[in-house]
Amino acid sequence: MNNWISALADLQNQGEPCVLVTIIEELGSTPRNAGSKMVISAAQTFDTIGGGHLEYKAMQIAREMLARGQQNTHLERFSLGASLGQCCGGVTVLLFEPMGQVQAQIAVFGAGHVGRALVPLLAGLPCRVRWIDSREQEFPQQIPEGVRKIVSEEPVDEIADLPVGSYCIVMTHNHALDLELSAALLKRNDFAYFGLIGSQTKRVKFEHRLRDRGFDTAQLQRMRCPMGLAEVKGKLPVEIAISIAGEIIATYNANFGQNNASAEPIAKLLPVSRRSQATH
Repeated sequence: MNNWISALADLQNQGEPCVLVTIIEELGSTPRNAGSKMVISAAQTFDTIGGGHLEYKAMQIAREMLARGQQNTHLERFSLGASLGQCCGGVTVLLFEPMGQVQAQIAVFGAGHVGRALVPLLAGLPCRVRWIDSREQEFPQQIPEGVRKIVSEEPVDEIADLPVGSYCIVMTHNHALDLELSAALLKRNDFAYFGLIGSQTKRVKFEHRLRDRGFDTAQLQRMRCPMGLAEVKGKLPVEIAISIAGEIIATYNANFGQNNASAEPIAKLLPVSRRSQATH
C-alpha cells in the first residue's frame, strides 16, 4: 500500500490518468474516517478507503470513469450493509475526482519564436507535448513540465513514433522541411489535427507540390493552413500562439470521446482563418 499523495504525484508526472477517491461523509460505523483517500489507475491502486466490497465497488466505478475519459467529478452514497457484503451498518459517501486525463497528444515541429510562445501555452492544457527541432540552441533552457524536448537531425523520422490521433503543428524555419513534414503526416493520415503555419499563398504552393506527389483533395483538406482562430488577431508571436492554442482547444473539445483519427475535418468545426499574413 503506497501513500496516495506520492502515488498521485508519480502518476501525474508520468501522464497516466487516475481517479482520486475520498470519503467525504461517514454516518454510523464505517471502516475508515472521512478524509481517507485512495488513488486508482487503470492497472493499480494506492492506499485504501477500508477494503472489502466498498473498495471493490470504488475501483469498479473509478475504472469505468477512466475508460469513458470522464472529466467531471462523481458522488456516490453506499450503505454498508448486507447488500454490499459488509456488516459495519453505517453509510459512506465517496467523491470520485478524475486526475490527469490527457485530452490530446501534441507534436510541435519547430522551436522558433512562435514555437517558443506556443509550447508553454500547450503545456498548461491537459495535453502531452512533443517539441521537435534539429537545432538544440533554439530551445529555451527551461522546458515546461509535461513537454518532451526532442532534438533530431531528421525531424521527419519522428512522425513514425507519433500516437494515432495526434495533434500536429508544423512551424519550422525551413519551407522545404515543412513540405516534407506535411507529406509524411498526410501519408499517415491518422492525425486528429494538422496545422501548418503560413499564408494562403503558401498553402496554394504546398497543395500544388503535394498533388504532384499523389495526394488527393480529401487528404489536402485535412491540412489546416493558414491555422489559428480568425477572431484572435495580431502578428506578434504570442498573438499567433494564442490563436493556434485556441484552435487546438476547440478541436479537442469537439472531438473528445471520439476516435480522433477519423474525427471531422477541422474546417467543419472552425471558421476559416484570416491569418493570411502569418510568418515564421
